[in-house]
Amino acid sequence: MDVRTLYYFVTIAEELNITKAAEKLCMSQPPLSNQMKMLEEELDTVLFIRGKRHLQLTESGKLLYRHAKEILSLVNKTAEEIRVMGKGIHGKISIGLVEGSAPIIAAPWIEEFLKQHHNVEFTIVDGNSDELIAKLRSGLIDLAVITSPCDNTLLNSFKVGQEKMNAFMSKNHPLASLLGSTIDLAMLKDVPLIVPTRESTNTMIYKWFKEKHLEPNIVCKMDNYLDVAALAGRNIGVSLFPKTAYINNPEIVVKEIENPARYIEYLFVWLKNKPLSLLNEAFIDHVKFSVNN
Repeated sequence: MDVRTLYYFVTIAEELNITKAAEKLCMSQPPLSNQMKMLEEELDTVLFIRGKRHLQLTESGKLLYRHAKEILSLVNKTAEEIRVMGKGIHGKISIGLVEGSAPIIAAPWIEEFLKQHHNVEFTIVDGNSDELIAKLRSGLIDLAVITSPCDNTLLNSFKVGQEKMNAFMSKNHPLASLLGSTIDLAMLKDVPLIVPTRESTNTMIYKWFKEKHLEPNIVCKMDNYLDVAALAGRNIGVSLFPKTAYINNPEIVVKEIENPARYIEYLFVWLKNKPLSLLNEAFIDHVKFSVNN
């Protein structure tokens, strides 16, 4: 049972068809079938139930498939690490940054990492948190900074920052004339609200109001931070967004939400159960060190 045989087995287990697996491996079918027979004899078990057109994994086959994937992943990672040791850290890092403070938070990490590793290139993608999670799942990016909360069964995560939530309103809104730069959440009772589209953020906002035995009056949900001021300025409603959504606009008044202050947390995330390159792991370690020091 060597690495090559395990690679053959995994290919067959994923294709569930010897002919297709042989084509994918660029080899003829008889030698591939013989390799599997020899593997079954070596392990003294049946790995496949052989049908007329398709194969089916036995329980032993399913167990071997899981472990074979892990072994091949470790082999590939080891080979990559050895190559990198000889050449130094190099390659591309694809990272998604959610709108708001994420680019500001991430900029020092990227700056310092590039100073230490001159042969590294970053590809940065923006979008809302749900869009970035979808890109992680599809493999378009490897890492991301999103807003909390996140699905901990899907993602590894750690906190990298936070930002106060603010109420954006037209200067003609009754609440705009209140003294001070803060506003109690309770004052937004029955006020038409404009909130982020992300469902988990909506759930968090509902929770904030529920703590005060209130119900939010949400009239509009939106993704783009640039549109927050436009809608608030037309007095369509009061927008609840992080402070970085504010763009200098004389028609807008911004007040921090207090009693208590409300925050959006920023999380550094990557997919669970997906092997990362040595370069990505090095960057994750770099970010953790930066956050903790």
